[in-house]
Formats: sequence, structure tokens, C-alpha cells
Amino acid sequence: QVQLVESGGGLVQAGGSLRLSCAASGRTFSTYAMGWFRQAPGKEREFVAAISWSGGSTYYAESVKGRSTISRDNAKNTVYLQMNSLKPEDTAVYYCAATKFRTVVAGIADFGSWGQGTQVTVSS
Repeated sequence: QVQLVESGGGLVQAGGSLRLSCAASGRTFSTYAMGWFRQAPGKEREFVAAISWSGGSTYYAESVKGRSTISRDNAKNTVYLQMNSLKPEDTAVYYCAATKFRTVVAGIADFGSWGQGTQVTVSS
């Protein structure tokens, strides 16, 4: 089992940037892919980005492509989500998640371990 703790959320003006972090413990971090999801009030949880076990492959939702970068530091057991040019519609609770797969996946059901989430609020 993997324990995940997100940090880095907050309140930012539209056009601003945030970097989310997710610290992992438990299973060997470098053996599994990671992902970020988000859930806005009244909406379903949706995929944001994913990264393979080595960091060599990444995949993004169209809504954040070009504005966000997912990365990982296997030496620090941490995955990051750099978000730029933030929009009010990016407001949500952001969750990191771990999958049993080594390659990039994007389905919620593919991820078995979840963090508690960090709030991102973008004001207009």
C-alpha cells in the first residue's frame, strides 16, 4: 500500500502559477506510475495528468495541456504538478494517486491509492 500526502495548494489570481507536490511512502516509489486528478464542487473527479515510473512518459488532459507539467523525483519519492496560466475553472481539490502499473494510465479505476487532496482556488 502507498501513502500519499499532497501540498502546495492555495488561493491564486487568474494567470498565476502553483506547484503541487505529493510525497509518497510505502511501496517503492520508482516502480509505479503516478497521476493527478481534480474534483470541482458538484462535479465528478477528472483526470489531469499522469507520469510513468521513470518520468519518461507523460500524458495530460486537454484542459491543462500546455499549461501544466507533471514531473517526479524518485530520489525524493515525490511527484509534482506545475500549473501555469491558471483559470477560475481550474478551481478544485487536487488529488495525487498511485497506480500498480509502470506505464501511463488515465482512468480513475486504474489508481488504487489516493491522497487526501489539496484545495486550489483561482480568483478572477
